[in-house]
Amino acid sequence: MKRLTIAIDGPAGAGKSTVARIVAQRLAYTYIDSGAMYRAVTWAVSRQAIAVTDREAVIKAARSLNLALTYRDGKTQVLVDGEDVSESIRTPEISRQVSEVAKIGGVREAMVRLQRQLASFGGVVMDGRDIGTHVLPDADIKIFLTASIKERARRRWQELSDKGYTVSLEDLTKDISCRDRVDCERDIAPLIQAADAVLIDTTALTIHQAVEQILRLCEERTSGLQNPS
Repeated sequence: MKRLTIAIDGPAGAGKSTVARIVAQRLAYTYIDSGAMYRAVTWAVSRQAIAVTDREAVIKAARSLNLALTYRDGKTQVLVDGEDVSESIRTPEISRQVSEVAKIGGVREAMVRLQRQLASFGGVVMDGRDIGTHVLPDADIKIFLTASIKERARRRWQELSDKGYTVSLEDLTKDISCRDRVDCERDIAPLIQAADAVLIDTTALTIHQAVEQILRLCEERTSGLQNPS
């Protein structure tokens, strides 16, 4: 049976990572969180006290980054130089800066190269902003996962609150709206829905419902490959 390559794109807070991770678990595929890779670069830049406006220094940091993704105990671990930064890259500070880092061409080139290497053998679920349009344009399944800004801000507020962060829902709504604008308007690989992607609006869906929709698409695709007309 062919092991599919599945691309899941969408804006911040749409549930991409959670949905992609569960889909990968259900299919026994590898889950690749491309957003975590850009967060890791942002974390490294912050740790080295490099201004995100210093593009050359940021690109140099991205190219020299010793980055690895591992899957353990149902979670993706992000390692930088062997250090587990899985939680450190999820802070509000990193969230505010990551779009600025991710729109730098040299950073994207370095990360896309690694993402394509990771996906080269199939059996992969990768989520991000430009997976179906740029990173894996020939993916077998393309999904564009979205939700209203209000609902995405509420989810991010809940996630951060559960981790002990005190954050304003109003500020998060503004941050997500700003991040949407930066992601959609950047010159290199902007956030857009691929022409052949299936749109799934999760505003009124549970995680389980979104996952089941994607698994049905995968089943249909696999059946089509096994029984070509």
